[in-house]
Amino acid sequence: MQQLWILPLVVLAGMGLSVEAGLLGPLGEQIGHGWATLGIFGLGTLLLTLGLVFARPRLGRLFGKPRWMLVGGVLGPVYVGALTLATPHIGVGLTMVGILFGQVAASLVIDHFGWFGAGKRPVDHYRVGALAAILGALWFINI
Repeated sequence: MQQLWILPLVVLAGMGLSVEAGLLGPLGEQIGHGWATLGIFGLGTLLLTLGLVFARPRLGRLFGKPRWMLVGGVLGPVYVGALTLATPHIGVGLTMVGILFGQVAASLVIDHFGWFGAGKRPVDHYRVGALAAILGALWFINI
C-alpha cells in the first residue's frame, strides 16, 4: 500500500465519470448520441493537444508500438457512446454500477493472467467477493 495517495485521485476520476454520464445523457437526447460523443471527444482532444503543445513530440514513438496497444482508442468512444445511450433510459446510478461491474470483472481477469503487461495478481476469494458485492449493488439499484 505504498501508493495509497493515488486512491483519492482515482475516486475523484470515478466521480468525474458519473458527472460525465449525467451530462452526456441529456446532451445525446438533444443533439443525437453520436454527435454528443463526438463533441466530448473533440473537446477533450483539443484540450489535450493544447496541453501537449509544450511537451516533447512523441507521436512517432506512439505509432512505432504494436497496433494492439492502440485498441484503447476504439474502446474510449464505445464507452462514451454507451454512457450517452444508456443514461437517459436507466439513469446515472445504474449505468455507472453496470459499467463498474464490467470494469472490475475484466480487471480481475487481466490482473490474474498479467495481460497487457500488467503485473500478475491472482484472483482470490476477497476479489471475487468484491465483484459479487458490486453485482449485488447492481441488482439493488435496479429494483
